[in-house]
Amino acid sequence: MNIILSNASSDPIYIQIMNQIRQSILNGELKAGDSLPSIRQLAKDLQVSVITTKRAYEELEKEQLIDTVVGKGCFVSGANKDFIREQRMKRLEEKMMEVIRESKELSMSQQDVIDHLTLLFEEEQTP
Repeated sequence: MNIILSNASSDPIYIQIMNQIRQSILNGELKAGDSLPSIRQLAKDLQVSVITTKRAYEELEKEQLIDTVVGKGCFVSGANKDFIREQRMKRLEEKMMEVIRESKELSMSQQDVIDHLTLLFEEEQTP
């Protein structure tokens, strides 16, 4: 897991940490059961306050994306699969809207887009 903090961002540090961990979970980089760095270790690695990393983890726990096991650490939750699926579907829809806007700029018909998508989908499935 690679977290990059930006002092130029308008988001507080804990939000930046939370967003990047959330994104790693939603895109499948982190899977259910994967362990996260301890709050202290993450704070040390990022050179931020322990309070900052604790707050990020607490927010992720409220979203049911991670679980904290006393004495064991923090882990990606397996309980919120529907939420994760819904978030991934939302991201997919946003990307599809981008494709639709771009295709309209190229004066492609709906059928042209469908045909092109079908071709790419079939190519992706061939080994």
